[in-house]
Amino acid sequence: MGVSDVLKRVLLGRKLRSTQLGETLLPKRIALPVFASDALSSVAYAPDEVFIMLSVAGVTAYAWSWKIAILVAVVMLTVVASYRQNVHAYPSGGGDYEVATVNLGKTAGTTVASALLVDYVLTVAVSISSGVQNAASAIGFVSGHEAFWASVLVLVLAALNLRGVRESGTFFAIPTYGFMVGVIGMGLWGLVRDLTGTLPDVESAQYHLIKAPGYEGHITSLALVFLLARAFSSGCAALTGVEAISNGVPAFRKPKSRNAATTLLLLGTIAVTMLMSIILLARTMNLKFVDKNDLDRLRQADGSPLPTGYDEHTVIAQIARAVFNNFTPGFYFVIAMTGIILVLAANTAFNGFPVLASILARDGHLPRQLSSRGDRLAYSNGILILAFMAIALIIAFDAEVTRLIQLYIVGVFVSFNLSQLGMIRHWTRHLKTETDPTVRRRMFRSRAINTFGLGMTAVVLVVVLLTKFLAGAWIAILAMGVFFMIMRAIGKHYDNVGDELMVEADDQVLPTRVHSIVLVSKVHKPTMRALAYAKASRPNVLEAVLVDADSASTAQILEEWDERRIDVPLKVLYSPYREIIRPIVEYVRSVRDANPRGVVAVYIPEYVVGHWWEQVLHNQTALRLKGRLLFTAGVMVTSVPYQLRSSVAARQRAERSVDQVRAGDVRRGRVRHDPTRDRAGEVR
Repeated sequence: MGVSDVLKRVLLGRKLRSTQLGETLLPKRIALPVFASDALSSVAYAPDEVFIMLSVAGVTAYAWSWKIAILVAVVMLTVVASYRQNVHAYPSGGGDYEVATVNLGKTAGTTVASALLVDYVLTVAVSISSGVQNAASAIGFVSGHEAFWASVLVLVLAALNLRGVRESGTFFAIPTYGFMVGVIGMGLWGLVRDLTGTLPDVESAQYHLIKAPGYEGHITSLALVFLLARAFSSGCAALTGVEAISNGVPAFRKPKSRNAATTLLLLGTIAVTMLMSIILLARTMNLKFVDKNDLDRLRQADGSPLPTGYDEHTVIAQIARAVFNNFTPGFYFVIAMTGIILVLAANTAFNGFPVLASILARDGHLPRQLSSRGDRLAYSNGILILAFMAIALIIAFDAEVTRLIQLYIVGVFVSFNLSQLGMIRHWTRHLKTETDPTVRRRMFRSRAINTFGLGMTAVVLVVVLLTKFLAGAWIAILAMGVFFMIMRAIGKHYDNVGDELMVEADDQVLPTRVHSIVLVSKVHKPTMRALAYAKASRPNVLEAVLVDADSASTAQILEEWDERRIDVPLKVLYSPYREIIRPIVEYVRSVRDANPRGVVAVYIPEYVVGHWWEQVLHNQTALRLKGRLLFTAGVMVTSVPYQLRSSVAARQRAERSVDQVRAGDVRRGRVRHDPTRDRAGEVR
């Protein structure tokens, strides 16, 4: 086993057979943190965005916060109810993409896929950036280097996911459940203190909030509606990640659809509970919260500016500090779990993106390599591509959540709308043929749920586009268009190649003539083996070809050729400029042109070496020559290998590594127990 293999095993763990795929499937207790961490973690920053939007109109606008929270909760529960229909109707893991493709056509399916791919990349960038920004206020060496540390965390998450869904899910379960317990516990304790009259104000309650320029005095009804729409669209960031469960149904244990639907219900209930508790507590505890770039709108009680270097803590941090002012460990627990979950929320995308990419690759919209599973039965190529794109986005926006959040949720609501429309078409089509009254009633109920869901998500999408387009949403729309065009181009390419490779009647006609050419550089064992192999194929014409780049060397080879009485004619190609590749290619093409219905078979002797550095010393001309000849029609290139001693030693090392019995192999069933062998694998 080489050094690279050892490092790979240390990072990823032992290989898993394809038959072990069932061992990686998730029970509900693990599936919830794996697929719901994104939607749950958005509770940590969605309230911040709501209060930031409302703050421009002053403290009085905060009175709308709980109403906006209720509206967001209604939309979330509606989407959850709609997606419960999806996972039952389409349990294969295609999710929104499959629903749209089957019911609305390929164009709609590709549109949904492009929207989801963009949203997954943004999920990683926003979640990681938010977590790093929170950590920067407590960890000095992170401050000022957020983009770097965010990129490092993306790579760490990618490595964890390369180890497999089950292992990464187990790792993420504890902090995800810790976040749920922390936030819900904070809400319950805050409710108890409010009922007993002991609930204190948050730290920012002492400050005065100045309205933003343009909102001084009494604002018009139209301006208020637009402001509330912006706050609502920002709060809808809490819905991101809901679709991940419908895309990850194959990762659930059986019964897959029922387990996925139950997990969806748990997700919706928990997320709504946490969102409502945070916003209601913030309103009750007189929170004042503005964008970090507008801190000058917060003033002290006497009207003076805030102290230099004032650090505005997040909404959750301010609430937790006040609620647990008599129990410091509770505050630190909530903050720690929030910071961790914001980083780990990106795991939802690391599970959803590769699965969706594999389905798109299977359907010919993305490169086929994305449909292959790695050593740990994870879609490794999709994980690596997601990590690369997320890092590029983090660096481009310097890990600033305020800038990234403007690109967010556009893609997911595009997929929501097309998915709901597709499900309506699905139920309508099946109602035309279904006669069982019980089944028809269930279908009518499901269609009504999807219809209501379409109405809600369509309104949200319009609001998001109107309020966020110029603020940055246009970048997400542009990225979706780029993904769409790329997938359409790849799909068209695969279709054209498929048509081109269709077997036709004349494809089975034998060539009229086979002209074999053995390339010669020296008279040695590789050359003799290539000649023998060429003779065994019994071509119509067989000749050896030598390029005369050095007259002295050529004369020596000709002399040795005659002395050994080799019964194959040796043709010498004159090369006045000492080129090797060009004379051979031109000669092969001339032979092919002379007999267009024939085949030219070129045999190239090659060394098989045992060390990477030996490859640098050998076979370079052969590699370049093969690259040129592969583009010549009617030419077959055959490499005739000759194993050097170093390759034999390398093979023996590999065989010893494969045959070696390691600790735990018998227990795992990788080898059978043999009592005639000792613990080291040696025969007694």
